Amino acid sequence: MDSSEARSHLNYLLTLGLRREAAFGPMALNFIKEEAFDSSGLLPEEQFSLIMATVQALAEEPKRYNLKLEMLKRASDLLDKTSFNDPQLARQLNQDIKKTEAELEIYNEAMRPARSGGQEKQKLIVQCDSPEYFLDIAQKRATTYYQEKFGLSKESKTAQHFGGAPRKFDPDNKDLQKELPGACGPFMNSRTNAFHLMMPFDIKISRTPENPLDAGMRAYYAKMGYSFPLGFEMGKICSYEDGEILDIALDDPNLLFLSVSRIKEKEFRAPDYPGTPEVPFEYAYPRAVLERTGTLGPYVQLVANFKIWFDASQVSILIQGAPDLYEYGLQGGSGMMVRSHASDKVPAYAENTSQPWQEGLSFNFANIHLLLNPGIESAMVPYNTPLFTVYPVLPIQNFKWTGVADV
Repeated sequence: MDSSEARSHLNYLLTLGLRREAAFGPMALNFIKEEAFDSSGLLPEEQFSLIMATVQALAEEPKRYNLKLEMLKRASDLLDKTSFNDPQLARQLNQDIKKTEAELEIYNEAMRPARSGGQEKQKLIVQCDSPEYFLDIAQKRATTYYQEKFGLSKESKTAQHFGGAPRKFDPDNKDLQKELPGACGPFMNSRTNAFHLMMPFDIKISRTPENPLDAGMRAYYAKMGYSFPLGFEMGKICSYEDGEILDIALDDPNLLFLSVSRIKEKEFRAPDYPGTPEVPFEYAYPRAVLERTGTLGPYVQLVANFKIWFDASQVSILIQGAPDLYEYGLQGGSGMMVRSHASDKVPAYAENTSQPWQEGLSFNFANIHLLLNPGIESAMVPYNTPLFTVYPVLPIQNFKWTGVADV
């Protein structure tokens, strides 16, 4: 961009600013942050005018103070190079900078969570087949998955800083598009700041046995209120329990088929499933998961052997299908883990290998329950895709809902 093009674009932006167009702020900020803004030969007066107009267009919200402060300091550095430099304007700019710094400090301090001296973090202790994968690798993969899926573009991030100007219908202008899932704090927190359960292999659930994944397949008769494991014998459906041939047509709407692929996560390790000459390592763990999988009515229950120990007097654990399962044609079950039937206190139910750290803790398994959406015949979820989400929550005895009139 040469000086003529830059000045033409500057004049266009200033015209948008005078008209109070909603597009002015995002477009002006993107231009200011480009290298061409400093190197195109614009006069200091022109640069100063655009920066100050952009500051005035910023939304009056504390989370914009960082950007406002950056723009004010940039304008202050330009002031002595302009022809309208005078002590009063410099003083005003300096006062605005100090005021914004103070407001930013107040905001940052208010955003820091206050902790009482006696408050301790609750520990959720996990026993599982592959702690390195489920507690570390899988969480990193989940964060990457959601950031890549919902991450905002440069233009969308810029548009977040501006609001309140009169709007005109302009749906195709990318500089104005900011109403995206990734811009919603609660939406993204439920994904990027949560604990996710996933598998290091692909999973396929279907109504028919065609095209199963390569590591193995299980079949079930599954409907609301009843389910039963099935097998195949001489091309016919039989009982998985005793091999009895069953009179079930292959097009029965209650048939459900689950298949899994070999391990596709390269960093996955499971010492208890090392593999054998007959069953290589990349197939050993998926087949073990497949073998212990069952159904609960129409739900497929993936047993991840993910056991959680927790202090039930201080925390409960909500488990539910990952937020974006519907995109794969699936729904997830939901459940709340509370005290595990006093099994941590009654000797008849306590583990024989009870250890000191287990004292006073409840435990439960976070199994993954998946249901095909209505009208969906087949759903395939790639490896490292979040399947279930675990949210620690307060037990009901630790909080109370009340109206503002009762406060």
